[in-house]
Amino acid sequence: MRRKAAVRRLVATVVGLAVLASGCAASIDPDALPGRYRDETGGEVRLEPDGTFSVTAVSTNDSSGPADFSGTWEFHDSDMTTDFVYLSVEDGGLGRIAGIQLYTEDQETVYFRHDVDGPPTTVLHKVDTP
Repeated sequence: MRRKAAVRRLVATVVGLAVLASGCAASIDPDALPGRYRDETGGEVRLEPDGTFSVTAVSTNDSSGPADFSGTWEFHDSDMTTDFVYLSVEDGGLGRIAGIQLYTEDQETVYFRHDVDGPPTTVLHKVDTP
């Protein structure tokens, strides 16, 4: 009997912590995403308010060099995973890849992640537009 009560308390604690942790995640406002984001090497992602984007001199994974590509973007608010911006690549800018996910850490930070379970490959921070 005591064991069942202890298990119930443990489950309640774990559920409570999960609810608290999910409440701490930064909420992303898609209307605030447009702007310029730069990485430490000067590579840049531009998200335009009209839903278009351009990427200049950014490495999206560990094995490729910096690439330039453009297309359209759409924000995906996910309850199950990290929110992300889906970049639909036009004109073969990434070879055979038609699209790529740009993950959102917060309103000021986005990143590419080559391996879904791995660390970010390239991190970009929002910069003031002149």
